[in-house]
Amino acid sequence: MQLIKRRLVGKEGSERTRELRAILAGLPNYKNGPYADIRKWVNSQIVETRARGRVLNRDSIAVRREGAAQIALVGPPNAGKSSLLQALSSIQIKTGDYAFTTTRPVPALTRVEGVLVQLVEIPGLIGGAHEDRGGGRALLGVLRGADAIVYCHPAGSPLDELETVRSEVAAAGIELPSILAATKADEAPPPAHPELEVVPVSVLDDASLDAFRRAVWRLTGLARVFLRDGGEPVALRPPVTVEDVAHSIHHSLGERCTGARVWGSSARFPGQRVGRSHELADSDSVEIMDR
Repeated sequence: MQLIKRRLVGKEGSERTRELRAILAGLPNYKNGPYADIRKWVNSQIVETRARGRVLNRDSIAVRREGAAQIALVGPPNAGKSSLLQALSSIQIKTGDYAFTTTRPVPALTRVEGVLVQLVEIPGLIGGAHEDRGGGRALLGVLRGADAIVYCHPAGSPLDELETVRSEVAAAGIELPSILAATKADEAPPPAHPELEVVPVSVLDDASLDAFRRAVWRLTGLARVFLRDGGEPVALRPPVTVEDVAHSIHHSLGERCTGARVWGSSARFPGQRVGRSHELADSDSVEIMDR
């Protein structure tokens, strides 16, 4: 049984079914005794794998990306994720003081530093999630597509459950920039953490929500460039050049762009004329020059 289970590690769907059938073909066809028990177990795994495949195909989980970045809210059940997402957006979510209030990922857009960022609440992860306990494999698949993680954990609570969640994320091979949101910070002091930046936040405190937004912006790693003619800022991953900004507005403008006038820390003086390869800094303002 140990050898069989090793052969099945990391295999899902049709690959797992093929491996199970190959195992079955190699087993003695005894009707009683240990080998009969093993054959029964392998057959049950074939049935279970087929059923799980049908469920995943019928009820697959996908989150359409919106905004400049996608940030996942991750934590154990009842960690305050839903309340935080609701406080930061206009979405209405069922919340309660019991585990597994949210059963599917919930995306919502929020404005951070003038830029729309997508937050996605991942339902509570539990031990064994990377082995699909609690439907964890599909949830981790959504998390794998995010740009960064905000781990959520109630201030004042032991960190054991949080570390279980972090272990499951690591076991799934997911490595993303992360911070720790110490939720319900109005009820208890936030914990210290040896590896994560801790951001205390309470849905009852607007100042803490603003500080949380700033921490989320830093987590995205993006740079904002403002356009002199108004509108929303352009958010791009550094290094950001004048040409990059022009392309983000329209590909044809990127082709025609000859340079820009720049206001901000990357300019030697306000309104400096620069070439299309000039590297811009966060919060710079530009006026694209078009031939």
